[in-house]
Amino acid sequence: MTVTRGLIIADPWIGHILDGRKDWEMRSQATSVRGWFGLIRKGSGTVVGLARLVDCGRALDQAEMIANFDHHRIPVDMIRRGEIAKWVVPWKLANVISLARPVQYEHKAGAVTWVTLSPDVSQKLSGYIALQDQSNDMLPPPSRSIDHSKPLSTASDQAGDAVRRTAAGAGKASQLPEGKHKVLGQSVLSGGNIRNNHIKLSPLMHAFPREVIGGSNKAEAAPRDLTIDWGGPETAKTDIDGTKSIFRARGWVRRFFATSGARENDVVIFTETGPYRISVRLERRKPEL
Repeated sequence: MTVTRGLIIADPWIGHILDGRKDWEMRSQATSVRGWFGLIRKGSGTVVGLARLVDCGRALDQAEMIANFDHHRIPVDMIRRGEIAKWVVPWKLANVISLARPVQYEHKAGAVTWVTLSPDVSQKLSGYIALQDQSNDMLPPPSRSIDHSKPLSTASDQAGDAVRRTAAGAGKASQLPEGKHKVLGQSVLSGGNIRNNHIKLSPLMHAFPREVIGGSNKAEAAPRDLTIDWGGPETAKTDIDGTKSIFRARGWVRRFFATSGARENDVVIFTETGPYRISVRLERRKPEL
């Protein structure tokens, strides 16, 4: 079995797929592609999983979207507000595999929907499929059903949840190619962080440009803002409060926590995707035995 292509999916959606909670990837157009493909976590430059595209449904109306929440995980209030009216075509997935070791790939300029993988990457991914029955310690079972018992934020909690921004988003041209993104660092969440909607930046303040770091109030705001891709319908813009080492604007942080189901000791990963642009994603901290 050969895996020649990959699909870029943002958090939290790719996390829901890998965790077995989502088996419909909602897109704006139908596809004739079928078979295995790589799951690429947006902003990571890596293939983090594999899935088999088994079918492509027709565009769904609002009532059908609401009725199929368990498949796509898009909050009901978002659907009713029309925020995802463009993304209503279900690409139906099966046999999801979460890779124990993500595989790096080269993102060539011009790749829009499907990313063509190099022969080397294709060979590595095909090897995972061939070994899935022999490597239980490395890979989960090849066939996974939607697990509705796993905890999720409720639809009302996820009012700010979103699918993904359109390809013509403002400032898109300034982003670096996917393969040249740079991980800046990480921050471990405390209970206080989650309750107060902030992320501790002190471990990686050195990684941010000086011109995005301001004082303790809006009157002392930095001369430049960061553009932050947190997985929502729109990016957020904010500078950093240098006295507290947190982002000054925190509305998007609250929505990011709600969307991703953030818990104490989870880790937020910061990746530079272009000049004054970063993406954030959440990684689960496995409980100690």
